[in-house]
Amino acid sequence: IFSMNLSIQQINSSSVYQYVWSWIINNDFYLEFGYLIDPLTSIMSILITTVGILVLIYSDNYMSHDHGYLRFFAYMSFFSTSMLGLVTSSNLIQIYIFWEFVGMCSYLLIGFWFTRPVAAKACQKAFVTNRVGDFGLLLGILGFYCITGSFDFRDLFQILNNLISNNEVNFVFVTLCAFLLFAGAIAKSAQFPLHVWLPDAMEGPTPISALIHAATMVAAGIFLVARLMPLFIVIPHIMNLISLIGIITVFFGATLALAQKDIKRGLAYSTMSQLGYMMLALGMGSYRSALFHLITHAYSKALLFLGSGSVIHSMETLVGYCPKKSQNMVLMGGLTKHVPITKNSFFFGTLSLCGIPPLACFWSKDEILNDSW
Repeated sequence: IFSMNLSIQQINSSSVYQYVWSWIINNDFYLEFGYLIDPLTSIMSILITTVGILVLIYSDNYMSHDHGYLRFFAYMSFFSTSMLGLVTSSNLIQIYIFWEFVGMCSYLLIGFWFTRPVAAKACQKAFVTNRVGDFGLLLGILGFYCITGSFDFRDLFQILNNLISNNEVNFVFVTLCAFLLFAGAIAKSAQFPLHVWLPDAMEGPTPISALIHAATMVAAGIFLVARLMPLFIVIPHIMNLISLIGIITVFFGATLALAQKDIKRGLAYSTMSQLGYMMLALGMGSYRSALFHLITHAYSKALLFLGSGSVIHSMETLVGYCPKKSQNMVLMGGLTKHVPITKNSFFFGTLSLCGIPPLACFWSKDEILNDSW
């Protein structure tokens, strides 16, 4: 309700609100904590809360027979809270703190069934891969603090623009720091070459896959690039790199998705490909179309993941509890007559993701293609 009210206010006024509390450590160094409310924050907050509440409602029945029912909801709530803290952050230090919380929650959720060796390895793989990007993000934050002396977004952008326009800064060092910031987004949004954790993240319960792939973890990388767009846009080499990584990821993810038999892994590689579209749009400076596609993809992909959970449960009544069989699309022929509602919702979600008019993803993909010319 709060996020919807926030979005309505932003639509009506488009004003920016920032509240900051200073924590003075000594005369030369202080930290600021607060929140920043702007159009980007309102878009992300309504996305996280709406997808999050739908996933939680779905999870109530899905996880009702699991011994870790209460633990599951504790992790999910902390995950959503961390993501909301990330999108409302007013400076880079605050973003980094919540960025780590999101990574920690993903580790706990992917390894939710930690007694299964495959799930234990998958959560470790996600954790280690994301630490590579997180280390780059931390170095980039410290590098820009050395250049500008500020963690606050508005001060950082203004000081950096002045330094670059007056040629008072080492441009190679600025480019390196910007690349390190982008490395954090590459890992979190599963872009090539740090995409390897994403398919294995499917070892967690299906509602977790829906939340990670639609509104929280992978969206964090897109949000970071969007938030730092005024910084990246003055460094042409980084913008070109963002576009290049996006293009490679689009084709790489789509090709791998075609070769999958596991329904959840196929959707995971599809997510990777769609995130490549968003990175491509951001690299071209097409900020609005990237966020538009983030929204349309989030709802379509959440629908598909929740639908896949229903399909997997239906398969388990036929083949028993065996992920290799219950998630194998080759064995799912003739299932539609048993799950007609799931069939229809899955069908429309697939059409949307394919960009078939007049469904949502058609308009966002069309906008990205239009801006690319």
